[in-house]
Amino acid sequence: MGIFSVIKREVQFTRSLKNVMAQVKDIDADAPILITDDIEATIDRYPDNIAFHFEGTTVTYAAFEARANRIAHWALAQGYQAGDTVALFMENAPDFVAAWFGLSKVGIVTALINSNLEGTGLAHCLNIVDTKAVITTADLAPRVSHIAAQLDGSPALWDWDGEVGQDLNSALAALPDDRPDQSHRAHMTGKDLFLYVYTSGTTGLPKAARISHARARRSFRIAISTCPLTPEDRIYITLPLYHVTGGFIGMGGALLSGASAILRRKFSASQYWDDAADYGATVVVYIGELCRYLLNQPEHPKQSAHKVRVGIGNGLRADIWQQFVDRFQVPKLLEIYGSTEGNIFLMNFDGKIGAVGRIPKYLEKQFGDTRIVKFDIAEEQPVRGEDGFCINADWDEAGELIGRIFKDSPSDFSGYQDKEATEKKILRDVFEKGDAWFRSGDLMSRDRSGYIYFKDRIGDTFRWKGENVATNEVSEVLSQYPGIRTANVYGVEVPGTDGRAGMASLTVADDFDISGLRAFLAAEMPPYAVPLFIRIEPEAQTTGTFKYRKVELVKEGFDVTKIKDPIWFCKPDVEGYAELTKAEHAKILSGEYRL
Repeated sequence: MGIFSVIKREVQFTRSLKNVMAQVKDIDADAPILITDDIEATIDRYPDNIAFHFEGTTVTYAAFEARANRIAHWALAQGYQAGDTVALFMENAPDFVAAWFGLSKVGIVTALINSNLEGTGLAHCLNIVDTKAVITTADLAPRVSHIAAQLDGSPALWDWDGEVGQDLNSALAALPDDRPDQSHRAHMTGKDLFLYVYTSGTTGLPKAARISHARARRSFRIAISTCPLTPEDRIYITLPLYHVTGGFIGMGGALLSGASAILRRKFSASQYWDDAADYGATVVVYIGELCRYLLNQPEHPKQSAHKVRVGIGNGLRADIWQQFVDRFQVPKLLEIYGSTEGNIFLMNFDGKIGAVGRIPKYLEKQFGDTRIVKFDIAEEQPVRGEDGFCINADWDEAGELIGRIFKDSPSDFSGYQDKEATEKKILRDVFEKGDAWFRSGDLMSRDRSGYIYFKDRIGDTFRWKGENVATNEVSEVLSQYPGIRTANVYGVEVPGTDGRAGMASLTVADDFDISGLRAFLAAEMPPYAVPLFIRIEPEAQTTGTFKYRKVELVKEGFDVTKIKDPIWFCKPDVEGYAELTKAEHAKILSGEYRL
């Protein structure tokens, strides 16, 4: 790259960074300004703008707020007070957003529950936040009633249509649609809790990340300056609103800019470009797996007959990046990196293929002190030198990405509802006595130009279908199935897919019957967590300290040409597990079977 090109790149990068920083520099966590106030200001400016395009209907910002105001008055009528928690368990819809917005108007915290959950996982997520009520839909309400006996405090069940729980729509119809008095939230500041957003983290059941109003105000602004967004934009959102990418970057960007959200209940690869073209989308929100699904689809007549000018998201891998740009004619992709609860945020402003972001040496302090430290894969801990402190990784060396925690600053670590889980994500005495750093749990590398590349997740968690899967959680469910003695769960690579597919190595008793296993797992965990492959071993492979060996199993994967143990898999169009033969294995490798 010539000197003039380098200078141009640095000028553009610095300008882009300044634009982002300008959106968040004045956000004071001690100020009595909430994300609710920001959204109300947007509504006051653009009451007649379309807030939502959804399933053939439109909703203006004024109508959206009227719905939210009724939710606020409903909460007050139930006797809920600022600081109480209400859980929201539903798929994407305008009412999803109206619910948490309305609750925030009177200081109530909303727990955004993954709509794939059921059984033990669902009960856990509701219990850890001490929810007073669950707002859900007719199709999901039976999952809540099924676990009622496991729920602490007997939270009320409110079904929008009243088919299982109490009828929320009927209750709202009798309530006013004016803004509730601000006195209900007048005592609150940006430090106060706004939402719980769940993350699998590295082990165990989902953890409830605490999202303050100040944190949301920063996150919601990300797309405004980077895309940048205007009231004329239309943002196509197919990702779940209970996650940060769809719910904060996409939906939040619309709510603070006056843009329209083209909202879809669930992602559909076959209808994606119809929606984008027919609704006039100008911005799309993605994850890497979504992009891969689209590339695996046949040619579509509208795949380039759209107005999309930019995509913003995360997890887009280098092997399909250029293919996506070329085939679908999306002029710009903004790859971002961050976590629900963490204090690290990176963005690839200039489209460097494969990079999740960039930290040039001369701008390191602008990123709140983010480092990559040498890491011991076997011990799953950062390497420390003779002085006891961590060591910065070399250029292009994979290490753990960490971010320094500064008290009462934008780079603060919000943590989880569970204090013990929060402490596990903090690394102390890193470069000096008394300092504290957030552990991302990700292995990254950094080149000499400052570009940062994702390498892998640390520990037992693997990512599949855009979701983190905690192996301990899956193992615990497997162990409840009759005949399973031990369960060792890990992720394996499948050609042509992002992330890692779940695989479980089992030791079993003589009465083990695999025919009912898949149905059992489907009833106890979300679809993306159900192992795609089952391996039956004569005895568990353990270390000298009785820890399950995984490195060797991951390397072997599901290669039946080399493994003598029987392997079963989730065969397409088959309800249970089917035995994996060499012929079936070849079909998976060739892409004939898409798992």
